[in-house]
Amino acid sequence: MGQRIAGSPVAAPGTGALRLRFQARHWTFALLLTIALAGSLAANAVAGQTKIAAALQPFVDSHSLAGAVTLVASSNRVLDVTCVGYADVGAGQAMRPDAMFWIASQSKSMTAAALMMLVDEGKVNVDDSVEKYLPEFKGQMLLAEQNGETTVLKKPAHPILIREVLSHTSGLPFKSRVEEPTLDGLPLRQAVMSYALSPLQFEPGTKYQYANAGLNTAARIIEVVSGRPYEDFMRERLFKPLGMKDTTFWPSASQAARIAKSYKPNAAKNDLEATAIGQLHYPLTDRAVRYPMPAGGLFSTAQDVARFCQMILRGGELDGKRYLSERAVKMMTSKQTGALKDSYGFGWAVGPDWTGHGGAYATNMEINREHGLIFIYMVQHAGFPNHGAESRKAFQQAALAQFAP
Repeated sequence: MGQRIAGSPVAAPGTGALRLRFQARHWTFALLLTIALAGSLAANAVAGQTKIAAALQPFVDSHSLAGAVTLVASSNRVLDVTCVGYADVGAGQAMRPDAMFWIASQSKSMTAAALMMLVDEGKVNVDDSVEKYLPEFKGQMLLAEQNGETTVLKKPAHPILIREVLSHTSGLPFKSRVEEPTLDGLPLRQAVMSYALSPLQFEPGTKYQYANAGLNTAARIIEVVSGRPYEDFMRERLFKPLGMKDTTFWPSASQAARIAKSYKPNAAKNDLEATAIGQLHYPLTDRAVRYPMPAGGLFSTAQDVARFCQMILRGGELDGKRYLSERAVKMMTSKQTGALKDSYGFGWAVGPDWTGHGGAYATNMEINREHGLIFIYMVQHAGFPNHGAESRKAFQQAALAQFAP
């Protein structure tokens, strides 16, 4: 009578299931054959599918990295998802593919995409002045001189433009003084009003200075032009249609349970130490006190961020639905900082053959145009001990070695 061994190896996809049938009197030979084949397949799997894990595990072992979820995708499919280390080191909780992370300034790219939808619809022009949509910016002055208690203001050469708030060349400060102690404690309208009441720090268009205030101002324009709260526009026009089910400013209780714990270097800078996100108010589920912060308030997963990046890589379309025109995507992902040495688009950092954005706690997304690949690197670190900062480069090198055409 024939017998099937539990745990028989499965051949690589496309080759069909490998089935071993044998007579009871030959069970010893069959068992040995099964073990040998299983070992061979496992070895092939290790060689072909764990290069990224092998590249990152040493950082976990040396306490340089708590844990990470990485994802590699092409324009139409996910090629690899790798989890290493821990979402909670102390509890021994392994990192999971659906772990959530504060993606911080990666929110800027998504906010810029939402505004560019209105540009596509002819409702906004990036060369318009901000004051056309937000009258509170009319008459905004420039800080010409500050010496002790003496402050000299003057009229700027031109009012700030929408393209300048999208590219960090507006002259707005990083944040205003009222955005304390956290960045999510003010309604968007109040936060933007505080920017309008602040003097510009330099002539618009003449310098690059990274500023949350700029992208927050862009989000307020979305509200005014669309007639909808910014967070509703993001959910209805971007997150929900793209299937970004875990991208939110307010994690639910179940989502909060999936947020990876944050870490920083200890005092000796040779090990990890748990920390909180100082820029945000806790509990993160609190909708009464916490407000959406367009420049850096989103939480998300590797899979959700990849969906967004696939849409961008495909020129504004995904799964047969168009979100942005190719022209809008090109404007976002090409240099908009002119002759300045800093290379930034509209809500995206721009390199010779890539575009992407990072977050304050070391998350990162990058679209490699040369190879048509997307790299998503999800960690939760306010700095790294030892050589942990090299882990993202190690991930990308391993991903290129495995998936670059």
